[in-house]
Amino acid sequence: MVKGNMIIKNASEIVTSIGKTAKFGAEMQELKRIENGAVVVEEGVIKEVNNTSEILKKYDESKYEVIDAGGKSILPGFVDSHTHFIFGGYREEEFSWRLRGDSYMDIMNRGGGIVNTVRDTRNASKECLFELGKKRLDSMLEFGVTTVEGKSGYGLDYRTELKQLEVMKELDCEHAIDIVRTFLGAHAVPNEYKGSTDMYIEFLINEVLPVVAKKNLAEFCDVFCEEGVFSIEESRKLLLKAKEFGMKLKLHADEIVELGGSELASELKAVSADHLLHASDKGIEDMAKNRVVSTLLPTTAFCLKEPFARARYMIDNGCAVALATDFNPGSGFTNSIPLMFALASIYMNMTIEETIVAMTLNGAAAVGRADSIGTIEPGKKGDMIILDYNSYKFLPYHTGVNIVGKVIKNGVLVHQKQNF
Repeated sequence: MVKGNMIIKNASEIVTSIGKTAKFGAEMQELKRIENGAVVVEEGVIKEVNNTSEILKKYDESKYEVIDAGGKSILPGFVDSHTHFIFGGYREEEFSWRLRGDSYMDIMNRGGGIVNTVRDTRNASKECLFELGKKRLDSMLEFGVTTVEGKSGYGLDYRTELKQLEVMKELDCEHAIDIVRTFLGAHAVPNEYKGSTDMYIEFLINEVLPVVAKKNLAEFCDVFCEEGVFSIEESRKLLLKAKEFGMKLKLHADEIVELGGSELASELKAVSADHLLHASDKGIEDMAKNRVVSTLLPTTAFCLKEPFARARYMIDNGCAVALATDFNPGSGFTNSIPLMFALASIYMNMTIEETIVAMTLNGAAAVGRADSIGTIEPGKKGDMIILDYNSYKFLPYHTGVNIVGKVIKNGVLVHQKQNF
């Protein structure tokens, strides 16, 4: 039997968006639903999706690994399109400061925040970061994540930025989850460049970015475009140089103040602009017009006790919204897909259907993979999850609980919940 040849049958429903590009505006409400569904995967790629009776008429089950879904719901694997999962050390003390009312920027100005994690990540060996990353990926897999984006940005120097990206490259070869790598050297200004942000940008452009590109360590370049971090002009300069090296662009935009990051993302035709808690009406209009994916990170807003991004307004005004966990050691130390689903559907006024699209096809578009993942249709990778229940509507209803029973990656069963 060929690895990656699989038939999944007797699903109560197969629920998926359709297509190879992001869904914008009202399109996010559209899901295809096949009752008593079955999926055929050959050599890791979906061959056919149909009613179980029709599939079993055409295919010899003896030539495939067969999974009986037992009347449960099947969805595409989730895509977590914004994380910082390779890091050393933790910041539990800072979290307690936030609980008593200290702001994110106050903590940064006191020497906490990103630069605190930089010290521990610089000191950590590649072997240590690999083992930490593997454990975190294992946890993501349990939640049904089959593709994840991972950023550097906890080195802020030549050696450690490359080390983070190299660890992710190694994990991508060894772990079931596919990893999309992003260079985020412009995550903060390190202490050695304090007061010389322009010099740090020049350092990244002249010494780090060329090596990242030459060694093919990252597909994307990102920047924390924020007041007190990197200005619009500094962000533009770095991203334009990254584009010259053939890298695709992302931005941390308009998270803490309305700076104009969403407008810059539109100007540069970035693949995504992320956070967007304070994106302006003009920025939202520009992102919709320029087909920039708006990646929202509700668990971070929740942990920071900040207002959520205006998901409903964005969708109603034609944006393609993706959802991601922003898993990191500081502002959002969680990779909980159920929590994110609950926040989006209950507090951000997204429909269940929109939330599913945001976590599958639009998440795939946010990492430049919508042509190969994010939906259950012929020609896409066989990345799917089987829920504990017979309807996708249990995702927000069984609030905050992981209801993923099985995870299939490239037509191979890679995770099964105990007693499922």
